[in-house]
Amino acid sequence: MLTKAVRLHGVRDLRLETIELPPIGDDEILAKVVTDSICMSTYKAAVLGPAHKRVPDDVAEHPTMVGHEFCGELLEVGARWQEKYAPGMKFTVQVALNLPDDPYLTPGYSFPYIGGSAEYIILPACVMEQNCLLTYRGADYFGGSLSEPMSCIVGTYHAMYHTKPLHYTHEMGIREGGRLALLGAAGPMGLGSIDYALHCDRRPGTLVVMDQDPVRLARAAAIYTVEEAARQGIRLTYLCNAGMSAEETKAELLRLSDGGFDDVIVYAPDRPLVELADRVLNQDGCLNFFSGPADTTFSASINFFDVHYSAHHVVGTSGGNTADMQESLDMMAEGRITPASMVTHIGGMPCVAETTLNQPHIPGGKKLIYTHSNLPLTAIADFAELGKTDPLFARLAKSVAAHSGLWNREAEEILLQSGR
Repeated sequence: MLTKAVRLHGVRDLRLETIELPPIGDDEILAKVVTDSICMSTYKAAVLGPAHKRVPDDVAEHPTMVGHEFCGELLEVGARWQEKYAPGMKFTVQVALNLPDDPYLTPGYSFPYIGGSAEYIILPACVMEQNCLLTYRGADYFGGSLSEPMSCIVGTYHAMYHTKPLHYTHEMGIREGGRLALLGAAGPMGLGSIDYALHCDRRPGTLVVMDQDPVRLARAAAIYTVEEAARQGIRLTYLCNAGMSAEETKAELLRLSDGGFDDVIVYAPDRPLVELADRVLNQDGCLNFFSGPADTTFSASINFFDVHYSAHHVVGTSGGNTADMQESLDMMAEGRITPASMVTHIGGMPCVAETTLNQPHIPGGKKLIYTHSNLPLTAIADFAELGKTDPLFARLAKSVAAHSGLWNREAEEILLQSGR
């Protein structure tokens, strides 16, 4: 079978190509990809090439498919899996396989025939053997794509920990009813984090969301309102620190937290931001450095006096596990979280390579790709203007307007049926 796919050949070398997929084996599954959301992690893989831990050293000779936030439909199931999976099943994949022999081997980075930026893929046996092929029961497809980044957020909250004096047991998770700060958090992952903090089973009592971009922060505040947070028993504050010095920002964060935070999650690979997070931790405070840098020498100063005497601790998470993804899928199915807030742009396959390589310079949130579409990358905010001359965008604009400006199932159906 022929498929279009975006493949990584080396440093900054992404190519949209048409390749031949081999026939599947008895322990493999052939699938159609419908949606894939572009992750900043793919940008990091592209700019580092084989220097990235998940990219093979021989990627120039054996290119890999990129994209790891995908959802689609199973087409053909090998004999080994026919009692468990069937053609027509909607699926998503937890790409953190954590294989014993190679923990860095990951779909969307390491494999020749599985990645989200493709029309058709082959699921290798190891995906099913690790129970990483998951059923998606949503009426749309894009929600299945967003369950992967949501699982990373879920994993972050579960990885936080606290201790008790004179005890050596770690109590996992953010401090329930405690004080939580999300720094650099008005981007797509920050929005998902706000959503999860407001609606998970272990909520903070105080939540401060800080970002330097007033436009992104205003969008976050309009989607996840202070009033909604109050109904969940949470005191939510949005803080724009543009133009504030480090000392002014620290003082304001300490004021908003009544003296310090139990948990701080950093959503940007910025040294001053990491150091600020360290300085606003409370006794037994936990700092999670969420945003992995492309710079392999990235470092920041941590106060080890406070590590020793104030029991400060630092964790870092990279992705979630299957249970985290299942939790995100369940919360979506129950209507408890709305990850559509992450999406600000829609596009088709021809724009994937350029969009991926320019991710840091394109404003907004998630770029959602429909792999069988040729649509150029288009901001949802531009739909109405484009709709003045293009009937498709007029229909899409009407649909998102009826859903508080967010991408939705109806809009997806309009696009899929348009043939664009």
